[in-house]
Amino acid sequence: MIFSSKQNRWLYLCLSILSLCLAVTITPAKASVQASTTSTLNASAFPSQANNWLEQGRNLYNSGRFAEAVKIWQTAAQQYHTQGDRTNEAISLSYLSLAQQELNQWEAAKQSIEQSVKLLQTTKPSADAIIWAQVLNTQANLKLRTDKAETALEIWQQAQKYYEQAGDKMGSLGSQINQAQALQSLGFYRRSKQQLEALTQKLAAMPDSEIKVSGLRSLGLALYAIGDTRSQQVLEQSLATANKIAAKTQLSSILSSLGKVASDLKDPEAALNYFEDAQTAATNPNEALQARLAHFKLLVDYNKLEYAIALAPQLRQQLSELAPSHSSLNAAINFVATLNRLENPERVLPSQDLAQLMADTVKSAEKIQDGTAQAYALQQWSQLYRRTKQLSEAQELAQKSLNIARQLQADDLIAQSAWQVGKLYKQQGDRQQAITAYTEAVKSLKALRRDMVGVNPDVQFSFRESVEPVYRELVGLLLDDQPTQAALTQARDLIESLQIAELDNFFREACLDKAQQIDQVDPAATVLYPIILSDRLGIILSQAGQPLRYYVTQKSKAEIEQTLDNFLVALNPVSDSTVRDRLSRQIYDWLIRPAEVDQVFKNTQTLVFVLDGRLRNIPMAALYDGNQYLIEKYAVALSPGLQLMAARSQNHIDAIVGGISQSRAGFSALPAVESEVKQISQTVPSSMLLNQQFTIQALADRVKSSNANIIHLATHGQFSSRLEDTFLLTWDGRLNVKELSELLKNRSGNSSKAIELLVLSACDTATGDDRAVLGLAGLAVKSGARSTIATLWPVKDKAAQMLMTRFYDQLRQPKITKAEALRQAQINMIRQTDFRNPFFWSTFVLVGNWL
Repeated sequence: MIFSSKQNRWLYLCLSILSLCLAVTITPAKASVQASTTSTLNASAFPSQANNWLEQGRNLYNSGRFAEAVKIWQTAAQQYHTQGDRTNEAISLSYLSLAQQELNQWEAAKQSIEQSVKLLQTTKPSADAIIWAQVLNTQANLKLRTDKAETALEIWQQAQKYYEQAGDKMGSLGSQINQAQALQSLGFYRRSKQQLEALTQKLAAMPDSEIKVSGLRSLGLALYAIGDTRSQQVLEQSLATANKIAAKTQLSSILSSLGKVASDLKDPEAALNYFEDAQTAATNPNEALQARLAHFKLLVDYNKLEYAIALAPQLRQQLSELAPSHSSLNAAINFVATLNRLENPERVLPSQDLAQLMADTVKSAEKIQDGTAQAYALQQWSQLYRRTKQLSEAQELAQKSLNIARQLQADDLIAQSAWQVGKLYKQQGDRQQAITAYTEAVKSLKALRRDMVGVNPDVQFSFRESVEPVYRELVGLLLDDQPTQAALTQARDLIESLQIAELDNFFREACLDKAQQIDQVDPAATVLYPIILSDRLGIILSQAGQPLRYYVTQKSKAEIEQTLDNFLVALNPVSDSTVRDRLSRQIYDWLIRPAEVDQVFKNTQTLVFVLDGRLRNIPMAALYDGNQYLIEKYAVALSPGLQLMAARSQNHIDAIVGGISQSRAGFSALPAVESEVKQISQTVPSSMLLNQQFTIQALADRVKSSNANIIHLATHGQFSSRLEDTFLLTWDGRLNVKELSELLKNRSGNSSKAIELLVLSACDTATGDDRAVLGLAGLAVKSGARSTIATLWPVKDKAAQMLMTRFYDQLRQPKITKAEALRQAQINMIRQTDFRNPFFWSTFVLVGNWL
């Protein structure tokens, strides 16, 4: 779910209009996910005063006034403790933990819920099943949000049993949805998918009811959160059922959810219709406002400013009239942040109006003790002043925001506030202070990695606008003037970290990183780190035992990217070869020639590229010096970064070779695949899965039971910057990258049997997706294979067959590296076949361990 520049997501959206937690939280107002009422909490048994406190707390919580709810529930817990009523004290503490979680008070939330569970364990007679279920759900939610997914899964399984004992269907369904998401975060993607599919069928078979409507909506949001394209279909089922039984109170929220999904799927017209329908269907002012804000944001994202201008004054007025609450403050912040992304917000509303709205929001946030909203409002207010060149005022506000973020220990807030502070120092020419602030921002972004699963999905999708620039701008600051070795080392590490951050964002979870310095792996290798900055192309070179070197070409980002795009077009065999050679030579002059002139590569056998941005789309092997291609001089490999490198090789070859030669599922036939698969099977010891034999289950069984260290798959596949659009085709359907990863790692728990080489010989990159190669890097890392060979674009299956056969012939030679085996196969194609055009052989790239 990566957006175009007009669809950027910002980290402030963790305060999102349509906020979506990964875990289905059973709120204090409800005893089950969406449907049951507070009567299940045995309210009639409460003493009236304490019962009033509980009810008052629930009302405050549901209106987003969490700090006030905390105080009320603390009082209720104390009263129940004094009365010796352990059950209701436990309920109060469970509610208290939920509110503390909303305020990011993790240690307090942990103490509250642990105390609640302890009280229930010692209560005689045993507490009602529904109370146990609610308390356990709160505990599991906290565990997931604090990166303890395995414990969360076990607790939700217990909660499900209690919900079922209590006859609470919705609570049981919610627990099962949460279990599926915990499974996702633990890497059990196929089990998670099976559980969600079973829930979909279970809900479809239920008679139409409010519970069914609510269950389908919760399931749709869960599928959306993990990037499953079925989310839209399930939400549409929820909407159809709601319309059928006239469940009017649920219509607006379902329609808003559908609008959000449609927007992510780049269908703005459908999204606009959904948001408009959500406004019409709203049964309370808050629902109507949220839908209107989502509508407004969509108009701004797609540059329909004439419509946004008409809507803005009305929204501004409504926002200023709302009583202070968590949701009303977040709505105001979202409104201003949406406008702050425009080059000139004044076109829509005067800056002074927006500044006043943020000033009022800061005061209201202080009043209801919502530190998170206060920090975000200060940040947006600072940004308004930065635009109007009131830099000292902007600096003061940004610093206040950062101070609050530090007090809250909220890394998402610290990252954004420190970035804002850094930009202001940079704008005022204070480079050292800017570097300090940017470094703090990056440190917080790294700390967020492990929390990716528990973070609002909107945070993850904001990568291109809220995460990537922080790294890139700091690298730019470090590489200004004549960078020292320390600055070069920090810049190189940042480029590595950016690679990891991109993959984390792609998978919506933290990827495993193994801190092994790749320039120490092979003394005959040189590692090149090119990075495209706004005004230049910088290249850091790293060799074992040598100081880092730095070369720079002063060219604008636009000019560099245009040259790269033109070269990709020129690689087509029907293009003019002189144009191709000229462009190829230009890129060679940027990346290779300066170091070559300095004789940096005189002892180098392999060039390892850690590529950045659009450079990932370029086949480095095809760069041309005027006489030879780069591959004719050096072996070439790609690495997603040193911290993702697993360096361990085996000489012996045992392969699983699979593929589809027939047309299948709308994909064209690949006739030469049959001979490719059979020839490779004859060349190296292997087992074969062809056409009907090549099913997901057959591949899984073969991987699990065999000692194969090479998996070669000759089948259609696609790499995309969207996780859900990165897949391989099997006989019985698409195998997505997460499922493939789980399948390849499932080797009876024996890590010594890890896959040495994964080969994908017929894949394509998604059309019109300039970051599609991220899917290739993602697959290479996530598969657990030490090396991956794949194609940047599809070529004639005959060419693929020839190159792959030659590759395996080479790989059988003693003491040859994988990179050198691929190099020799490519040189053979250049010099001894009709496929000498780089289009046919340079598409094959080696990612990972080149040895």
